[in-house]
Amino acid sequence: MCGRFTITRRDGNSLAAELGVATDSFADYKPHYNVAPTQDHFIVRIKFENREAIPARWGFVNSWAKDASGAARCINARSETVERVRAFREAFIKRRCVVPADGFFEWTGPKNERQPIWFHREDGGLILMAGLYESWQMSPGNWQRTFTILTTAANSIAARYHDRMPVILDDRHADDWMDPRAPKPLALKKLLAPAPDELLVPTPVSPRVNDVANDSPDLLETPKDHSLAARQLNLL
Repeated sequence: MCGRFTITRRDGNSLAAELGVATDSFADYKPHYNVAPTQDHFIVRIKFENREAIPARWGFVNSWAKDASGAARCINARSETVERVRAFREAFIKRRCVVPADGFFEWTGPKNERQPIWFHREDGGLILMAGLYESWQMSPGNWQRTFTILTTAANSIAARYHDRMPVILDDRHADDWMDPRAPKPLALKKLLAPAPDELLVPTPVSPRVNDVANDSPDLLETPKDHSLAARQLNLL
């Protein structure tokens, strides 16, 4: 699954260039080291053949919903069944997006010593997680955009910590996935596969990640107790 992630680029203009969106897309951007469910983030979609970055809140809420009480339960959607689940079926056909990040977290160890593991690219590159988005009316005329992240079976590296992982698309496949004119959306399901084992590196980071209130660069520092982290990573 994907329950927390990071976007640590320091500059919004360089982030826009990496994503291929308008340079003014991130005027209010700031890095986040512990993005959690129901928090505000952004997604990328294709509109009029161009990529567009737009704000959205993590936790899918259907257009017919009376409130957002179910948002925290809809942060992920299983790729294997997404086209059959009523909550996601229409968005799968019409509103596909990617969720930019540069890492996500999983956990290992006993409940009283939960060790967060940060999955990220060794080269520091972005990861583009497959997503769906929707808008619902919070009050008359007041619309809020929300999103969910698609998951798939874990690859052999991620499977040490969880049996699911986010679907990660390369840049070309991201455009295919987002294309609103795709004549056969079901054919896109072939893209929803586990990431190659060599794409991501699992790194133990500060247990302060466990508190969603924490959001600072030191969260990604290696724990001082290297032996504990190593044991939890099965390295000793």
